[in-house]
Amino acid sequence: MNELIVVVDDEPDIAEFISINLKKSSFRVKEFLSAKPLFEFLEMSSPDLIILDLMLPDADGFEVCKLLKNNAKHSHIPIIMLTAKDQELDKVLGLELGADDYVTKPFSPKELTARVKAVLRRNKPKDDLESEVINVGGILTIDLGKYAVFVDGKKVDLTTIEFKILSILSSKTGWVFTRDKILNHLWGNEKAVLDRTVDVHIKNLREKLGKAAKLVKNIRGVGYKLEE
Repeated sequence: MNELIVVVDDEPDIAEFISINLKKSSFRVKEFLSAKPLFEFLEMSSPDLIILDLMLPDADGFEVCKLLKNNAKHSHIPIIMLTAKDQELDKVLGLELGADDYVTKPFSPKELTARVKAVLRRNKPKDDLESEVINVGGILTIDLGKYAVFVDGKKVDLTTIEFKILSILSSKTGWVFTRDKILNHLWGNEKAVLDRTVDVHIKNLREKLGKAAKLVKNIRGVGYKLEE
């Protein structure tokens, strides 16, 4: 079945424009002009990706992103933020809230479609990790196949990017991964990212890990490692 993409934009022409171009790439598309019907839809369905405009008539896009990423039922859904704002502060805020990508208007339909495909590709589980479970420090458990993380047996809800950063660090416990290496693992050459991207996601990851946050260590001027 082709992936379902939800487009949330208060400008009907733009929503339709995005929808038409995504359908040309064989995606199924659902359009919403405001946040309320989006949340009603999410009570019954789970799309593969959400394209979210920041300027909605009934809600701030940043707040919508925050609500989705803090909800265990929806936190796994990748979000691409779409806005006319192009200030670095807005991009950083979007990343801090868990957005997977950020596209500014005006945009090329080919570029947006490519971003959608790249985000979906990054979020697809790998079959060869189905049975691998990693334990660190006696308190942190990472189930790579199930995309699940537990601290002292209690499940921790992470965004897909936060989980992938943790899985990268856990692939070689004690090994220092530079920011560039982490970015390359996450995005390769598919996307230009901000220098602060890794730091933002690490900050959010640590906050969610609670007592296990001490296992994620910052090596000043170099990068990060996972160590007991």
